Order: sequence, then C-alpha cells, then structure tokens
Amino acid sequence: MQLTPIKDAESSSLSIYRELRDRAFSKDNSFIADSPKVVNLLLETEKIEVISLLATQAYYDEFQDLIESRKIQHLYVATKETMQSIVGHKVHHNCMMHGIRPKETTLEKLGDQIIMLDEISSTENIGSIARSAAAMGVDSYLLPKQGPHPFNRRALRVSMGLASKLKIHQYSNIFETLQKLKSSGYKIFAAEVTPSATPLSKVVVPDKWVLLMGHEGKGLSQEVLAACDEAVQIEMEPDIKSFNVGVAASILIYHFKNLSR
Repeated sequence: MQLTPIKDAESSSLSIYRELRDRAFSKDNSFIADSPKVVNLLLETEKIEVISLLATQAYYDEFQDLIESRKIQHLYVATKETMQSIVGHKVHHNCMMHGIRPKETTLEKLGDQIIMLDEISSTENIGSIARSAAAMGVDSYLLPKQGPHPFNRRALRVSMGLASKLKIHQYSNIFETLQKLKSSGYKIFAAEVTPSATPLSKVVVPDKWVLLMGHEGKGLSQEVLAACDEAVQIEMEPDIKSFNVGVAASILIYHFKNLSR
C-alpha cells in the first residue's frame, strides 16, 4: 500500500475535497464521502468506483486489508489538522473518499416496492429515508431531479452509506412518472393527512406499490394527490398534525413491508 503524504493543504490534487460540498457534484458524477463507517461500507460495495482516499495514518493502519482489496489510484495521508484545513471546517473523523456515483437505474428496472419523494428539501431527510428503506428491504428510491441527491455528502453520511445499496432514479415530471408507474402495475399510495385518507392499520397493500412522501412543510399538492390511487395516514392523537417526514417514512415503510407479505 503506497501512501502519498500531504503537507500542503492547497495542493491541486486535493481540489475535489475542497470543492464538493453537500449538494455539489462534478460533471463526471464525483462525490465525497466521509467517516470510517461510511467509507468502509462504500469500499465494500463493488459498484462504487473509488478514485482516492484522504485519511490519517491511523485509518490506513486499521483498515489496511480492506483498502488493499480495492484498486485505488491515490491514497493520500495527512494529519487531521491538515484535513481540516483542506475542507475548511472541523472534522470529527479521520478519513474521506472521492468516488464516482453509480449509474442511475432506469424507471423500468426499479423493484416492486418503491419509496418516492416529491420536493423534499432537507438533505438530512433524504439520507434518513434512504437508511430506513435499505434497512427494511425497500431497494428502490425515486426522487425529483431538482432536489438533493442521496449521494450528497451530508445525505450519504446520514444514511450511513446505505444509499449505495439502493436503486436510485431521478424523475423530471411527477405526473408523467406516476402514470408510467401505474401502467407498469404499481399502486400509488400518497402519504398525506386528508379527510378521505385510509388509516395505516386499515390499508390493503398489494405486491407492487409506490409510497409517495411530500414536502416537509407543504405536503402533497391536491393535483399530485389526485394523480395517486389512495391516500394513507398514520393514526395520531387528535391534537397532533404530523410526524417529521423521515420518521413518517420509516413507520410507513415498516408497515407496508409487513402488510404486503
């Protein structure tokens, strides 16, 4: 394992680590991941192309076998202080990774059970929902192109790298996408509190389903609700209006997975 020592935080070879923030990607779909748990999971994922690591000597010593199992072009070693000066903020970990985001899955190749988002703006929620979906065996994640991506730095860290286990597709037009999904045999469930929504405990879940989550504040529009097959809501106390969208998604996914068995 040949390491390249880094003493100059302004080195051009490290520009990718300085430039890619939470919502940024380069033209070649580069992304940055950080923390040992996330980086190690990605190193174990063959579909992820790894370009370089930037880490302390302690990280390389502890995970030498895993690192050597991958053919990584550049292995940069630096102190944590140097890493902090490169990224421009305090870091609480000892490794970072530059990788290439896997190719997007086509709509037709998604699984029979899909978690779909509409206009969710929080990177943390994107990551949280990805983690819950992966943990409970929903392997397909459908998101709008204009929103945060699960491989954004913060989303990837919140998902603990588990977004890499999902089939990800980004759509441009929600109405066209919902129609295509219906034509492919999916039943579209809208997670929304409405007078006509089916209580979660009463919902009948088919083999092929899409669970659509709305914006953190606005929820789903009436036009989107009309394009879905059925609204579903989690039973709550009368004076409570809603859950956090990440929490709601976890509860719904768990019930849908168990009710469809």
